[in-house]
Amino acid sequence: MYKIYAAAALSFLASSDAFTVPSSSSRIISRKTFANSSMLRMSADDEVEKLRAAAAKAREEAQALEKAMGKEVTTATATQPVKKEIPVLSADDVKSTVTSINFEAGNAEEQASSLDSLVEDSKLGLWKAALTTSVNTNSPAPIRPFPVSLNFLEQRTGGKITSQSLGVGAKEDVSLDDFKYATLGVTLGCSVLGVLALAFLPPNIGATICYLVALIPILFLAVGSTAPGIIAGAIKGVKETKEDQLAQEDRVCRHEAAHFLCGYVCGLPIKSYSVNDLGVPCVEFYTSGEGNIAREYSPEEVAIMSVVAMSGSVAEALQFEEAKGGQNDLIELNGIFSRSSEFMGAEKQQDMTRWGAYAAYQIITANKDKFEKLVDAFKQKKPVAECIAAIEGSS
Repeated sequence: MYKIYAAAALSFLASSDAFTVPSSSSRIISRKTFANSSMLRMSADDEVEKLRAAAAKAREEAQALEKAMGKEVTTATATQPVKKEIPVLSADDVKSTVTSINFEAGNAEEQASSLDSLVEDSKLGLWKAALTTSVNTNSPAPIRPFPVSLNFLEQRTGGKITSQSLGVGAKEDVSLDDFKYATLGVTLGCSVLGVLALAFLPPNIGATICYLVALIPILFLAVGSTAPGIIAGAIKGVKETKEDQLAQEDRVCRHEAAHFLCGYVCGLPIKSYSVNDLGVPCVEFYTSGEGNIAREYSPEEVAIMSVVAMSGSVAEALQFEEAKGGQNDLIELNGIFSRSSEFMGAEKQQDMTRWGAYAAYQIITANKDKFEKLVDAFKQKKPVAECIAAIEGSS
């Protein structure tokens, strides 16, 4: 009896859709299907890993080849810049905040540490900002170098920054013709004075004055051959008008203010800030290799110093259409290239120089209001604290 009931129950369960038990053959098929799909996924993963490894190897070989050819321009920063809000501060607040910092020579690490702390406390916003922000430019990474041609540079700057406007091959304020005419003028003038002295003065006095006057052209030639800068300065002083002197002062102030602005946003501590012979403050920055002649510069340091070096000539070109004070900057930049930790061929040096000019152009034009305030501070010979306030202050 019990066997009949049990058989009926099993028959009911077997016929029920809700409790259908899969057969052994269906379970075997399911296992085979799962195994096959797993093997396919593992095979696909292996193929992806092989492709990634091949791509990485190809990139390494391409970079090694570019480095050997001297055509590589290395990325300036290893990490992507992050968006960071710049605090809004008044000029007076910034001035009172940075006045206590020692900007004298010999304390680069202390100076940088103090400014870093103020940035962390949101009391400064533009110190070293080019490393982590756009610094108000259209580029998310304004100091990340890339190859720049003369055509690209001219087009992206509206024709304002070219090889000619940067002062490459520009005419000197005092030419060889000026030296020639000055020599002829001194010689002719002294000859006339000697003849007049002999003709109108008593014999002994006239002869003495004639001999003395005759020495002047000789002394002029001696000074011109040993120290031509003295003669050039004298000729330039005679040629310049009051308007020329004011324009020259404005030119130098813009040149140095551009160095100050770009050096500040790139995070270079100030080594010296003093008034030059023209009565204009000049700034000099510390570099990481300071005091260590054998030390090489990293690609990041080369990129930063390229921007700072070219900024002065760019500022001149923007205002006067042609730069005249960038020769020394180019000489210093060439020395920096020679100390780069990575080989820089002639083509790469030219790319880096043009890129430095373009990056400086972006920073200066994107912060034009702050730059103009900084130029005014330079004209008024204000101290470093007030120059920083001109950059950081909102009013």
